[in-house]
Amino acid sequence: MAGIRSWPFSVFDESPWTLVPLRSGNILHNACREVSEPTQVQLLFMISSVALVSGDFKREALVFPEIQEKSRIPSKFISSLITVSVFLLILSSVFLLQSGNTSFIPRSVFELMLVNGTSVYFEPHAKKGPIKCPFLSFEVPQVDAIQPLKRVSESACQVSNPSKKVGSVGRKNMVCDSKQALLRVFMYDLRPEFHFGLLGWKEMENQTWPQHIPPYPGGLNLQHSIEYWLTLDILSSDNVNVVRPCTVVRVHNPREADFIFVPFFASLSYNRHSKLHEKEKVSVNKRLQDKLVQFLMGRNEWKRKGGKDHLIVAHHPNSMLDARKKLGSAMFVLADFGRYPAEIANLGKDIIAPYRHLVKTVPSSKSATFKERPILVYFRGAIYRKDGGVIRQELYYLLKDEKDVDFNFGSIGGNGVRKATQGMASSKFCLNIAGDTPSSNRLFDAIASHCVPVIISDEIELPFEDVLDYSQFCIFIRGDDAIKKGYLLKLLRGINEEKWTKMWERLKEVVHHFEYQYPSLPGDAVDMIWQAVSRKISSVQFKYHRKRRYDRSQLV
Repeated sequence: MAGIRSWPFSVFDESPWTLVPLRSGNILHNACREVSEPTQVQLLFMISSVALVSGDFKREALVFPEIQEKSRIPSKFISSLITVSVFLLILSSVFLLQSGNTSFIPRSVFELMLVNGTSVYFEPHAKKGPIKCPFLSFEVPQVDAIQPLKRVSESACQVSNPSKKVGSVGRKNMVCDSKQALLRVFMYDLRPEFHFGLLGWKEMENQTWPQHIPPYPGGLNLQHSIEYWLTLDILSSDNVNVVRPCTVVRVHNPREADFIFVPFFASLSYNRHSKLHEKEKVSVNKRLQDKLVQFLMGRNEWKRKGGKDHLIVAHHPNSMLDARKKLGSAMFVLADFGRYPAEIANLGKDIIAPYRHLVKTVPSSKSATFKERPILVYFRGAIYRKDGGVIRQELYYLLKDEKDVDFNFGSIGGNGVRKATQGMASSKFCLNIAGDTPSSNRLFDAIASHCVPVIISDEIELPFEDVLDYSQFCIFIRGDDAIKKGYLLKLLRGINEEKWTKMWERLKEVVHHFEYQYPSLPGDAVDMIWQAVSRKISSVQFKYHRKRRYDRSQLV
């Protein structure tokens, strides 16, 4: 029977059914002779529905003699019933897919969806295995990391244990290759003194990368640890024992790379080695910058595009002070542009990355509601600042005596982080006021606490603002307006519970975009930075390709 395809399954019933293999050319007369009449009708339904959906339905080819002789069911009735059945089948399938709950889908069908490339992140209920380091064989210390948040993403592509299956069935481990990754990165094998050596790691002979991850120092050091997390992610990109997004993968040929990563822990170098010690005439920080400039300027990779495809992380506002001008053609990952001239750093080529917040992320299920937060406005930090930060002391004198405002001096020393955690989690609004620079870690502490941020910083640049609408979960107030008597409190007290709750719900949805963790997860801070890099790279490639239009060297 030419109208029926060869299907890879058989139709059967649990009771008196006869197994009916669906093979092309089989009229099915003999196969159904011992099947009861009602069952024959059901079988006809199933076969006709499958054939109809597949586009191979030919009604006259599916006639069973027994049914014609005994049942005499009108053909119009059969056709109508089949049409209704197919419609209900399609409708129920759409409902299941839109429900977002894969538990409704039979496992065999769901695994078939995965095989066919459906972007679903499936994770059966199972205990989480130990996290393995990308380049080490031992468990990874959690380096004061936030508990990873599980997310759904099309970019998740690697599996480390049977309890995590991402786009793969029947395979325990899967390496993301360079063709399926969003970005291909070449990373220089700089000597350890530029990266993990700054954490106190002592390399063995001819060893560039550690076998055990050295922990990053806590306190204020941690808020600028971005280069640490990015380096770990790159090193783990070709290891089968790490579950991570397939956003960036390391390649070992620079000509295959979309961009080149410079693994210099510039913020840590500034924080720990910018001061002179004993008889030093040049600080370790300056010496490393000078060596880095010399190294890069001598590389063909740098010369090829003038460094425009190089990525350098300098998140601390004072990091790379000596080298930033010489390396200004590169892409920088920064906290803000407060201490950079526009020709060195700007939104056209550089990426703003979030601080690594210091307070612990509040689980969504435990986040206090509007009525459970007794404090209207919260701020804790240095009150007397220079430059744009003078607005802090003006606000302090305006707000310090208000009964529902907690505006106090404080630092992370002692119980500072614990007090900030409690204060933000108990407040409806958290102030993020410009200090010595336009940005501060306070914004990201507020986001982690689900406390609606009130941003009073006219020159601030925000991470991933091309894809995130901060007005949905933050309130922006111009500095001149904020210091008008009564303006700030009148505005905030005028926001009712419904409007606040909408912003609070949005905060809980976006908080994972500001989490640094190892291994990285789809949509977390590391993954978002790589995606931001990809958006910048396209512009770099465009300008480079235009420049090469009349380049004859390739013809020689």
